Amino acid sequence: MVCRREGNQVCLIRRGLFLIAFTCSAQVNQPAQVQPLTVQQAVTEAVEKNLNVLAEKYSVPIAEARIITARLRPNPVLTVEGDHLDLLGTGYNKENSAGPAEYSIRTDFVFERGAKRQRRIDVAQAAISTAQLQFLNTVRTVVLDVQSAFVELLQAKADLALAEENLETFRQTVRVNTSRVRGGDLAEVELIRTQVAELQFENTVAQARLKVEIGRSKLQVLLGRRKADALPDAIGEFRRQELGATVDALRERAFASRPDYLAKQRDVAPTQAELRLQLAQGKVDYTLGTEYRRQQGLAGTGNSLGIFFSSSLPVFNRNQGEIARARQERSQAEARIRAIQATIENEVEAAYLQYRTARESLRRVEETMLSKATDVRQIMERAYRRGGATFVDFLDAQRAYNDTVQIRNAALADFAKSLYTIDASTGTSIEGVRRP
Repeated sequence: MVCRREGNQVCLIRRGLFLIAFTCSAQVNQPAQVQPLTVQQAVTEAVEKNLNVLAEKYSVPIAEARIITARLRPNPVLTVEGDHLDLLGTGYNKENSAGPAEYSIRTDFVFERGAKRQRRIDVAQAAISTAQLQFLNTVRTVVLDVQSAFVELLQAKADLALAEENLETFRQTVRVNTSRVRGGDLAEVELIRTQVAELQFENTVAQARLKVEIGRSKLQVLLGRRKADALPDAIGEFRRQELGATVDALRERAFASRPDYLAKQRDVAPTQAELRLQLAQGKVDYTLGTEYRRQQGLAGTGNSLGIFFSSSLPVFNRNQGEIARARQERSQAEARIRAIQATIENEVEAAYLQYRTARESLRRVEETMLSKATDVRQIMERAYRRGGATFVDFLDAQRAYNDTVQIRNAALADFAKSLYTIDASTGTSIEGVRRP
């Protein structure tokens, strides 16, 4: 008797006097549309469509728009005035000596001193270069995320292929044992053991398929695809070329190419421009005005022209606070450069150490463990089918082989990730990406 329930299901098997129960997972429906991609194709699509990249791309036109604001001059002020108007009906005469009614039109123009307009333009222009470098740094981060997700999907597919291979092996073993039980050459309990092992490997296959689907969904989000779009699939081999550069060369490459480091260096220019702007803001501006005034009295009408000059007296506020803030921001930018230098050095050294460790681990697995585990499994499988080994011995050999292959798959993934991490830590991964 076999009883299965979908979802997180309980599987029951009855063979003779034995009733075996265990939990297994339901089959995951395969997606209708799957598009195979190489890692380079995935990276190219992510650079063009990733939502974080698209959002960060707006930072550059936003910074460019600030230049338009910086170039604007102060608006002139127009004043239209009516004074001493007989709106209450009192009347103007010689007895009350009221009035006369006056009408005026006045314009005032602000003349900025200290080259404030040019200082504002300098600040806005310096921010454009920083925005472009910050965009490239976002691309660098997204590219590493895509490459890591791609490698994880390759690893999940390799583990799935291993699980399916093991399942097929045990299916063949079940068929052989079924024939042997019918012929009286094998006890039925031995057949039940192989059937239970077969169902356990079916559960392993289902879990491996689930990991593949999760990896595809994760990659889909990084590529900026919608839910209705085809799921991406990873094709190709794990990246595993040897690295020829030393850690010192990698560190120098990082300082020359990392956009976040270059952005921190460029941040010094905006802070210097900001300081010059605040010094200019401390200089008082002049306001010049002209006024035309018309008076309509009892004795006649008169016209007059006035000229006005005004300026604030810098007695208390000379913009001291903003000047001090700008100076501290410049010191802060210089301190941030030293901080990111230390961070980059640590990231490069950690990435190189990860590369060396992953390389040695992969070499050790492939040169020693994998071949031995493969030979032991094949020997025990043949011996078990001939009756020269117990099922427990065969199962132990199979599990040792599975563990070894999974360790190799993990070592391949770690080695590939270490290479992509080195590219990201040195800024090599964004070579060829154009600034918006």
